[in-house]
Amino acid sequence: MSDLQPQRRILMVDDDVLIAMTSVDMLEELGHKVIEAHSGREALELLGKAIDSGDRIDLLITDFSMPGMNGAELAVQARQIVPGLPILLASGYTDLPDGMDINVGRLGKPYSQEDLASEIAKVLVG
Repeated sequence: MSDLQPQRRILMVDDDVLIAMTSVDMLEELGHKVIEAHSGREALELLGKAIDSGDRIDLLITDFSMPGMNGAELAVQARQIVPGLPILLASGYTDLPDGMDINVGRLGKPYSQEDLASEIAKVLVG
């Protein structure tokens, strides 16, 4: 991992177990500590537990299209727990549906490890 990208604690959320596993592997190869969730509800529980135990979460990466709670809804609720939390929304869609105007970074699916590293740097550095 580059000295320009210090290790971050990343909450990775995708309902597709294979995509989540691949993404976690890529993030860990980049030197990050990853917490994995497979639904919006699970992600919110893990985020709350991390905050309650004094652990930081530096970044939330979430799939957009998930059953129960989509990634945009998760982003809004996660920021109620951690205001200003940096978020990357991964989606195969070019545009979000109307009414989904949220301030998050975008990560097009499918993505490579290079794409992931680049978008993480953009959202964390600004």
